[in-house]
Amino acid sequence: MKPLLAQILNSRWFSISVHIGLWLLVYLSATSLGGKTAEVRETDSFSTPAQSVAPVAKLDHLFSPGIWPKAIVETNSLNPFFTRHFIPPQTPTPPAPTTRKIELTYQGFYQSGDSLKQAIIKLGDSFMVTPVGAKVVTNWFVAEATLQSLTLTNLTAQTNVLTLNAKKEIEVPIQ
Repeated sequence: MKPLLAQILNSRWFSISVHIGLWLLVYLSATSLGGKTAEVRETDSFSTPAQSVAPVAKLDHLFSPGIWPKAIVETNSLNPFFTRHFIPPQTPTPPAPTTRKIELTYQGFYQSGDSLKQAIIKLGDSFMVTPVGAKVVTNWFVAEATLQSLTLTNLTAQTNVLTLNAKKEIEVPIQ
């Protein structure tokens, strides 16, 4: 014969009564058991504010960097607690540049009487007026000035053609 508790738990009337009891609890909780909610309103506090029990006046000195001791061991030296494995290898410094780029803009030219043509060139933010054949920058000279273009040349017979009102970068040696 089965124990008495096992027979009660397996009986149909017990499961039906538990089921009905749970539905009764759901209904009573949904209808709030006939109670009402408490009225909530803002009021002034009648108690004094809590006072700090910890002395906080000296806390700012606790975190200042001057009171902590300095590291005795340098991190790049040989030490069993530090490694150089993650330090990138030293790369040689690149050589100093020998040229620089400057920005030139040809603005046109003028000629008065029998004089030479005077080319107007914007060099960076400044303007310069130079005759044909004169030096513009370090080793670049004005070879020819026309209505639409300016031709620059250097001592090695390289040429640069600047069109009217168009910016162009040229490389010049650093002196």
